[in-house]
Amino acid sequence: MPREAYHRDLTAIQERVLALSARARRAVEESVLSFRAADLVWSHRIDVEDEQINEERLAIEERCIAIIAAQQPVAVDLRRLASTLFITSEIERIADHAVGIARINLMMAPETPPRPLSYLPSMADRALAMFDDAMRAFDTDDVSLARQVCQSDDDLDRLQDRVYTDVIEAMRADANVVERNTYLLWAAHNLERIGDRCTNICERVVYTVTGEMKDTDPSTF
Repeated sequence: MPREAYHRDLTAIQERVLALSARARRAVEESVLSFRAADLVWSHRIDVEDEQINEERLAIEERCIAIIAAQQPVAVDLRRLASTLFITSEIERIADHAVGIARINLMMAPETPPRPLSYLPSMADRALAMFDDAMRAFDTDDVSLARQVCQSDDDLDRLQDRVYTDVIEAMRADANVVERNTYLLWAAHNLERIGDRCTNICERVVYTVTGEMKDTDPSTF
């Protein structure tokens, strides 16, 4: 494979990863909106469309492996392709968390809006902002931005703590809301895991650029 074609392939893979992330982001956003509106048809569609995201993830991985086998890249190119394999998997898992929220909505079918959501909408906004920044860091090799995303995960964790506090207090006050509020805890967990996966993506961005793999503890940056 001529060098020019090789670099075109690398660019094409990056574009496919960014397109995949856009689909995963939309799934997250729509899962929260459908949850808030108790829209079961919307949630079901998110679940069904997830299969297309899974298929695209596998196609990207197969292309990365083919390039590695054909070109035997070294240094930053090898790190980039290896990181792309990992990041693509994390994006697919973010979409899975969107499906998790959609399925929770389906389980809550008998309950109609408005729902007391505590800090769930704020968690969703924070998680989506982290995802946006993580993918921008990936697209531009921005190590500084990647590290900022890792540090901002604490904000999402604090919002989750607030959801837990509100939900547990409500459950103690009224046994009739235990089942519903348990579902809210599950939804909060999915959003918190999206933040964790964004930090994982950013760790790989740092690794791609610097060659160093560090955990997401801000003190290590």
